[in-house]
Amino acid sequence: MSSISRLRHKEAIKLVASDELLNEDTVNPFVEVSFQHTVYQTNTASGSHPCWNEEIEVDFISPGHDYSFSNLSKIKDNVYINIFDEVIIEKHEDHCLKSCSSHSYVKKNWLGSIIFPFSALLQQSEFSDQIDVLQRAQIFERNCKAVFPNRRIITTVLNDEGIQMLVTRYIKALNPPQQLLDIFLQDSNTTLDLIARFVSLIPFMPDTLDENDGSDIWMTSERCISLAIGNKEEHAILLCNFFLYFGKSALVLLGSSMLEGHVAYVLTQESDEYLLWNPSTGQCHKQFDPFCPLQSVDCLFDDKNVWFNIQQNNTPMAVHFDYSKESFWKQLIPKNFQGTKPQSIQPEEIIYSDTNESMVEDLKNRIERTLKGKMMEWRPKHPTRWNRQCTSILRQILPKLEFGTGSFVSPEEDSDFERLLQFYWITGFPIQMPYTDVQSVIDAVYQTGIHSSEFPQTEFALAVYIHPFPNNILSVWVYLASLSRHQ
Repeated sequence: MSSISRLRHKEAIKLVASDELLNEDTVNPFVEVSFQHTVYQTNTASGSHPCWNEEIEVDFISPGHDYSFSNLSKIKDNVYINIFDEVIIEKHEDHCLKSCSSHSYVKKNWLGSIIFPFSALLQQSEFSDQIDVLQRAQIFERNCKAVFPNRRIITTVLNDEGIQMLVTRYIKALNPPQQLLDIFLQDSNTTLDLIARFVSLIPFMPDTLDENDGSDIWMTSERCISLAIGNKEEHAILLCNFFLYFGKSALVLLGSSMLEGHVAYVLTQESDEYLLWNPSTGQCHKQFDPFCPLQSVDCLFDDKNVWFNIQQNNTPMAVHFDYSKESFWKQLIPKNFQGTKPQSIQPEEIIYSDTNESMVEDLKNRIERTLKGKMMEWRPKHPTRWNRQCTSILRQILPKLEFGTGSFVSPEEDSDFERLLQFYWITGFPIQMPYTDVQSVIDAVYQTGIHSSEFPQTEFALAVYIHPFPNNILSVWVYLASLSRHQ
């Protein structure tokens, strides 16, 4: 063959190969996974050799929430994986011209499938590790309760989808609102106090279920923030996650308190001392603080393990918090455990939303009007007079109380007070509380009894201030004062 012929032959081969490549069928496949009558679907790919890099999470609830290996091995369900080609068909009406609009129909053509029994998953190491840990957690709780039946121990809970999981999966460093980080840029300790205060402002919902029945439901920190409500444990987890964001050594502590019953605190270690943070008040107590309301230290957990206190004396002052000592603390997961660490269910970060300031202003005015009306209602036999000058001073003071910075009273306000004191005996105090509803504010004011004064010619001053935090979390301040004229 001549060189020219060989060249033409090569070009012909290239053209044929190119035509074959162009004529390869393009498909638009997607994958469906079916398990226990629920179907999950991937996105649709496209091309002649499409591929996916998707992860499908399949919801699974064991019958009776029993995740022991023996119970799971009885499940006979299959996992079905089907692949389909998505075809879009444009259909024109028979009587209509091609220029008319058409209807699109989506059709899925089955391409193939894989079927395997659920029992095959049990043999996978990572899945088996999770089941082993859940089973171990149930046994661990029973053994701990057998020794100290009155101490609290929680190893697993249900998430908001009803799936049982280890409490360790709730612990992860998460970002607090940037607004809080910007207030005290040069003072990290004050910032921590402010963050604890922020958590305490999130309204609490009561725990209505017995935690010993394994039905306690915990939300993620992101969900707690978005709904602006949480139980005691969710508050403690949120505060713990915020502290971890700052690189602090922090754990959630379960115990009991004289005032609150079952409680969840946050334990941090600062060089040579342990600190106990109460998420419901935002207050921090040193371990040997005699005024700390915590009565018992029963259980600790972080993102790696759960520790049960086996010391005879579980009062905070007597407890050795070194949980590496096995003679003091019984741990759920042994040091030589080779399983995979469960992935946290918390997000990578929390996205916060601004609170509507006009809504806050309207709420403040409504609370103030309501309280003034209630004060008059509570004094049916006496006139209720309002001192405008004192009210004006209180309104200027209240915003300064939120962060406790600088002087609360300016020189002008101080001189105004001095003039008032020439004519009145003044008794007053501020009330601060998280906002849940107007009735809670009314009840708090009523409990002060300031309305019950029967002193002749008594006047009153009342001011309301609401400080907005992100996600409609509000700090309500009410300043009350009674003024009695000198005789």
